[in-house]
Amino acid sequence: MILESSKLKLEEISTVRLTPVCNCLICKDLRMEGATLYTVLQVRDHEVIHALLTLYGTNSIADSPLVDFFSSADAQIFVFPWRKERPLLEFYVGDVMPLTQCEDICINVILACMTSGLPWPILYLVLRQRLLNLNRDDSVYLSYSVDLTELDLTKHERDCVEECADILMLLLESKSSQKADSYQLLGKKIASRSYNKFTELYRDVRLAAAPKGRKGILYRIRCIFARHRDTLFGILFWVCLILGIVALAMLISHLTLGDIPWLRLFLNTFKQIGTESLLQ
Repeated sequence: MILESSKLKLEEISTVRLTPVCNCLICKDLRMEGATLYTVLQVRDHEVIHALLTLYGTNSIADSPLVDFFSSADAQIFVFPWRKERPLLEFYVGDVMPLTQCEDICINVILACMTSGLPWPILYLVLRQRLLNLNRDDSVYLSYSVDLTELDLTKHERDCVEECADILMLLLESKSSQKADSYQLLGKKIASRSYNKFTELYRDVRLAAAPKGRKGILYRIRCIFARHRDTLFGILFWVCLILGIVALAMLISHLTLGDIPWLRLFLNTFKQIGTESLLQ
């Protein structure tokens, strides 16, 4: 399938989800060299289309991640950047991280929301659907493969802040047994529904954050492992696969030949040279 506008010529390469309201696709731009990929929302529901066009007027996308929007057949197409996902709640390892690092990630979540450029109803869905990603350097970025089925134009900043605060509580939950002032403060403020703006949430987490002390060698080792665990597990997988193949080859050789000929290269290699025995 080809979706074309005055700026883009998009070819579908994979489907993220299909719903009666909106299809979410991953597409590449045929007009650009290289692998420029986009998240494409193909919206067919007329009420949702009207709501999105209300949010994205023709002059309102300058500071938005929205790359383009246009009509195609019976659908309205909304194009966002694509980036490989690293879901925050899957790659976050709060149990092995010190409190200060957990709080830094919480602050990065808030900053990602504050700088998203998304209308509040869209940002609310992104947060609600946990479309947050954790980079290897602990920075946080958003995904745009959002399900628009529950799009609600009445959602505003306060709704987004409350949803974000709930996510921060999940991130800090593993530190609840420690003296985590940020966790305690968030819990009280969420219970009283005190948050109205992201700046208030940012201020509380920043002020209540634990002081940063000198990082020991064990902490550094844990951080290196957490940061590179994907690569380490990948290397371990290939090592295990190679060892498994070698073991299988040895078993087959032993069953068919009664011996493992190539193993002699490593056992008693220099027992005899030519006609002379070295064992005498």
